[in-house]
Formats: sequence, C-alpha cells, structure tokens
Amino acid sequence: MQHLTYVAMLVFVIVATLPLESVLRVGVYARLRRLGLVVLCAGVPFVVWDAAATRAGHWRFDTSQTLGLVLPAGLPLEEVLFFVVVPLASVMTLEAVRSTRPSWPVGDEVEAPEHHRDLP
Repeated sequence: MQHLTYVAMLVFVIVATLPLESVLRVGVYARLRRLGLVVLCAGVPFVVWDAAATRAGHWRFDTSQTLGLVLPAGLPLEEVLFFVVVPLASVMTLEAVRSTRPSWPVGDEVEAPEHHRDLP
C-alpha cells in the first residue's frame, strides 16, 4: 500500500476542497478555460523546473511511494498531477473565501467603467 502514498495525498487534497464547489457554489469547474489557464501558467514552469532539477540530481522520488509510472520528462505521474491538483485547490480555496467575503479584493476584480468622465 505504500506505493499509493503520493496518490493518496493528491486524492485527499481534491476531496477536501471538492465540497467548496457544491456547498459554497464557487463555480470553479464552471469556468474551465480560466482553470486551465491557471494550471498551465502555474504547472508548466514548475514541471519543467522539476524535471531539470531531478535530471541534475538535486532530488529524487521514492519509487516505493509512487505508482511507478514515469513520464518522458523523468517525473512520476503523481508529481505532474501535483502541479494540476495544487493550483486547482488553490483556486477553489480563493473562490471559497471570496464567496464568503464579497468585499475582499483579491486583485482580479473588473473595475466598473467610469461613465461621462469627459463631460463638464
């Protein structure tokens, strides 16, 4: 069962944040394009960096705690999934907090256009 350690951690993170979608109706899964952009922007650079660091010998993965599926970049499947799961959980958590505190600015609010600004 030790080979499921990393997968179990990823499942725990997803299961722990999944109720935020239904209970607080945050709508993260309803905005797949936005979620995809978050995962791409956060995940791709870290996967590249992780693959380079692993190849350089800065660290390694305990194969007894992974499924044994190694991707072409030399990373275990779970490590790549980590860079999908963590951004997903982060966005889910941010949206949950925002839903409970609508006045809390997080920096991506759309400003209302100023009407009649040029009028005397």
